[in-house]
Amino acid sequence: MNHRRKFLQSTLAGSAAISLSGVIPDFLLGASRPAAGMGREKILVVVQLSGGNDGLNTVVPYGDDDYYKNRFTLAIGKHQVLKIDDQVGFHPALTGFEELLQSHQLSIIQGVGYPNPNRSHFESMDLWHTAHQVNAQNPVGWLGRTVDTRMSDASLPAVHFGQGLQPLALKTSKRPVPSIRSIDNFKLNVLHDNKFKDKLSALIRSPRDTENSLLSYVHESSNVALETSHRLEGISETGSMEFSFPQTELGRNLGVIARLIGSGLSTRIYYTTLEGFDTHSNQGASHQSLLNNLGNSVASFMNQMKAQGNAERVVLFSFSEFGRRVRENASAGTDHGTAAPVFACGSAVRCGLIGKHPSLIDLDQGDMKFQIDYRSIYSDLLKNWMGIDPEPIVGGSFKPVGLFS
Repeated sequence: MNHRRKFLQSTLAGSAAISLSGVIPDFLLGASRPAAGMGREKILVVVQLSGGNDGLNTVVPYGDDDYYKNRFTLAIGKHQVLKIDDQVGFHPALTGFEELLQSHQLSIIQGVGYPNPNRSHFESMDLWHTAHQVNAQNPVGWLGRTVDTRMSDASLPAVHFGQGLQPLALKTSKRPVPSIRSIDNFKLNVLHDNKFKDKLSALIRSPRDTENSLLSYVHESSNVALETSHRLEGISETGSMEFSFPQTELGRNLGVIARLIGSGLSTRIYYTTLEGFDTHSNQGASHQSLLNNLGNSVASFMNQMKAQGNAERVVLFSFSEFGRRVRENASAGTDHGTAAPVFACGSAVRCGLIGKHPSLIDLDQGDMKFQIDYRSIYSDLLKNWMGIDPEPIVGGSFKPVGLFS
């Protein structure tokens, strides 16, 4: 007991000299989150669109008159759409996605959802995060299970980058790993005192005489944070890259992720979020801005991957917890719906449309019926990209969607 008390006292006493994720209490309470890594293995980058992206105004069914009957003020005109084929096209703000499609780096999976849809932000996102295993006694995220299954011995298998809380998708049952708000703020700052660093490392890694779950968590979080800080030494958030990124939070986050990948970090899973898609009123301008941010940020990221020589080993996957209703509401916005498109970017993905656009007539309580279960996409990413058996992770057998050529 003495040893554990001394460990906690020593760790907290060093808080004036240490900066990990900005604030020590956050780090002790769990700002650490899943991280990934091995050699030149394949990398998955996840961009979560929080709030429920309006899929109908993202991939617009401009060839369907029923779209215009239901979107009387929000409809994107046929001459404005960035055409994908003679039936659907991108919102005009998605020039970045159009660029990726033309360079054969974008897959658009249509009508994605799940049975018995839940229109609650939190419950629906939890289902996406856990692959429908949210009701387990101690739910673990689908990416957390991926880390537990294949990467638990890696020092930095996955990284959540951004200002918000770590997504449940990254929760592991074993070793906690970092959530990083800023590379420079996460680095261990001990005024270049190497002796202090060595003593702190030895203290954190010293064995405990008895087990205590809370202390074990703090001990392991401290160890992971320290190792991560060491690995970030020499990596800066600023510096020259061949492609500039939008000066938005998403643009900056993807710029830092690009820098981490380019630095040779062995991390295999990166996760970041774009907020703001809960567009119940006055949707037009805000949705346009969000899509412009998304398209340009992702295009810059993929261009940087190509410039680094990493285009063949990186896939970016973007999703939202649900789409919006077919009919716009009385406030020039849209309410919570169900099926929506998701996107995968990279040189390895099968370019173009996958699946059919859901019917705008055959509806379920005013919402489109999903065509593709999101767990089929997870199965494809796990089996055919990460090289991992998907069934234990997604909780069953779901036929891959053919995402990879």
